[in-house]
Amino acid sequence: MNKNMRLLAVPSLALGMLALSAAPALAADGSYSSTLGQLNGSTGAGTITVDVKGDQATVNLQVSGLAETFMDGPYPHVQHIHGGAEGVCPTPAADTNGDGVVNTTEGAPSYGGIVTTLSTSGGTGPEEGLNVKLGGQGGSYTIQRTFEVNADTKAALEAGTAVVVVHGLDPATLSPAAQEAKSDLTPDLPLAATSPALCGTLVASQMGAMPNGGADTGATQETGSNVGALALGGGLVLAAAAGGTYLVRRRSADQA
Repeated sequence: MNKNMRLLAVPSLALGMLALSAAPALAADGSYSSTLGQLNGSTGAGTITVDVKGDQATVNLQVSGLAETFMDGPYPHVQHIHGGAEGVCPTPAADTNGDGVVNTTEGAPSYGGIVTTLSTSGGTGPEEGLNVKLGGQGGSYTIQRTFEVNADTKAALEAGTAVVVVHGLDPATLSPAAQEAKSDLTPDLPLAATSPALCGTLVASQMGAMPNGGADTGATQETGSNVGALALGGGLVLAAAAGGTYLVRRRSADQA
């Protein structure tokens, strides 16, 4: 791993403002899905289903059209389920500093803090939020795995406030000023690395069914340049697999 890629694997970010309070009681079983809308000029696309039974969640996430490479390697994409806020995706009006990018802090009042990291293997807690080693790789990929679901995630699903966010933008799609700007979460990363690219609210659906149409994401879909995702969140300590199975399947953009 070269120096620039190691920069992405920074230790814990200070995200206390996005943290959730004490875990509520577990919610009932159910199935939830979303079609992910575009943010910050993204041309990517994605769908997700989350089937919950007891303390287990089975996730099927399919993403395409994101940035393909970073520093001559596959672009690492990390994504999360957020919760505990309004349960919607931010609109361009959330860009309070006027730099043309809705950054993570500006979007947080809409979608809340991380409740689950949608990693390819290992831990799924908020503390894995920035672990690029556990993220999807390249511009198009599928993540299928079953893991133990935590109480915060189940409560957000039941309350209708669970939002899937894929973070990270291709800097080339941003204005010159935004390309040079540092992340609102840490000066060790560029603004593009931690800003949201795709977003969708998880809504109750038929068990195992993929969404057929666009979900009410709370944001107007935009057209723009090809973007990728890198998430925000807690630290980078690698954890053992939290039970269950996983599969990451890379697909070329023309197969998506």
